[in-house]
Amino acid sequence: MLKNYNATRIACYIGYITQAITINLAPLFFIIFQDRYEVSFSRIGQLVLITFIIQLLVDLVCIWLVEKIGYRNLAVAAHVFAAVGLVLLGILPHMMQNAYAGILISVFFYSIGGGLTEVIISPLVDSLPSDAKASSMSLLHSFYSWGQCLVVLVTTLVLFVIGQEHWMILPVFWALIPAADAVLFCLVPIPVAKIAEKAQHSIRDLFRSGMFYVCIILMVCGGASEQTMSQWASLFAEKAIGVSKVVGDLLGPCLFAILMGLGRTAHGILGQKLKMAPALFGCAALSVLCYVMTVFSASPVLALIGCALCGLGVSLMWPGVLSLSSAKFPWAGGPMFAMLALAGDLGCSLGPWISGIVSDATESGKIAVFTGIAGEAEQLAMKNGMLVSALFPLVMFVLLTVFLVKGKQKKTNP
Repeated sequence: MLKNYNATRIACYIGYITQAITINLAPLFFIIFQDRYEVSFSRIGQLVLITFIIQLLVDLVCIWLVEKIGYRNLAVAAHVFAAVGLVLLGILPHMMQNAYAGILISVFFYSIGGGLTEVIISPLVDSLPSDAKASSMSLLHSFYSWGQCLVVLVTTLVLFVIGQEHWMILPVFWALIPAADAVLFCLVPIPVAKIAEKAQHSIRDLFRSGMFYVCIILMVCGGASEQTMSQWASLFAEKAIGVSKVVGDLLGPCLFAILMGLGRTAHGILGQKLKMAPALFGCAALSVLCYVMTVFSASPVLALIGCALCGLGVSLMWPGVLSLSSAKFPWAGGPMFAMLALAGDLGCSLGPWISGIVSDATESGKIAVFTGIAGEAEQLAMKNGMLVSALFPLVMFVLLTVFLVKGKQKKTNP
């Protein structure tokens, strides 16, 4: 048994890399699923929706069970589910007559792992000894971004070398990381007593605070803002912008992940010097501009820049709201993180799903195309779906504007 909490922190960091694998690997195969298995835009959107709905249900169950089952048991189980799901993703689609069903079964398993991971990792890191909780949270979430970058970079380059027909090798390869971390979580120390101290109040106390409802809405908008661009970026770059898969993946989702990681790492270094509410306000504004730039730009280069810069815009949304909530409700512990993860997953589900539905509806002529968007039918469909998703960072921007104005009024009015 390892005795140093640094080992626990490393296991948590790897846990967020696992989370990045389970969320971002499948979207890199969307174009393969569409071409090889004839999966429609709406069904691709359903894959994202199902991924996060399963995680959402896991979050919901863990609100009441996380303190009873134990963090070590849940951590090990999370990584086992993730590893099994990834292996199945590499096996089932080309073995089953209904490839889409095989993909869904795989998604079911690794999404359970992803849901457990996000419920337990944040309160674990929050309970570890540290003088800068907010920066620790951003640094933790930066490993999700660097994991996403690693997944996109390695997967894209390997697919380019071995060919898309051999894509099934990659999920099995990536399954090695959660398998190794499952073993590590069996060995590291878990600060059970410190976590228990943070769960002294009931869940009802949280719902008596109006600020908690604000945090819930911010998490929904943050999850949708991040995952819509992240999940659709690869397919969007190739189909809507018109660049090759390698160029689109490297300059779209990969650069998106790099800038998201840089934003979170910068906050991890700056620590308490960065005021979170104004920083989130700036992130929401930048995200709105990036969505609009990606959709309306006639230049592929500018559209890719908008896609990539959105990574910086969304970088602090998820960890920032968690940090605000932890500071506001320091007694809430694991149940609060589970509820916030549930809200974030709801946003992660709604954003990409709505984008897929709007894209299909546009392509079939059920809804009109927004004026000012250039492109052919399929391009217009995807751009329409992406533009609708800009509403999520816009709502976040408006909500934070009201929050900051009220904050200033309280300071000026004794």
